[in-house]
Amino acid sequence: MAKNIQNKDSVSTQSTLSDKKEKFLEILELNSGNVQESCKRANIGRRTYYGWREADQEFADACVDVKEGLLDFAESQLQGLIKEKNVIATIFFLKCKGKKRGYTEKQELELVKPISDIEFDEL
Repeated sequence: MAKNIQNKDSVSTQSTLSDKKEKFLEILELNSGNVQESCKRANIGRRTYYGWREADQEFADACVDVKEGLLDFAESQLQGLIKEKNVIATIFFLKCKGKKRGYTEKQELELVKPISDIEFDEL
């Protein structure tokens, strides 16, 4: 009989913890993935949050999904600005995603002789 009571308490505790994690994920999404603010609003410590992530892979994956969702949203906003012919958004996109096509501010130097043969006053 004592085992039955312990098992019910264990299930109840797990259910409560699961509910807290679900509620936290909702708060995390409302706070755009901001962990600090979400912990405050959920009334849990950051250590608790990181402990949950370490101990529960499903919870950790759900947290990553929240942050990925925010990135997806930001990308869709950027794409909307590009479609509206916003020059700054277009330049930003090309600098980030168009590097392979030469849209970069990075300078490249081509050496015509071995580096050991180059004198610094030649530069």
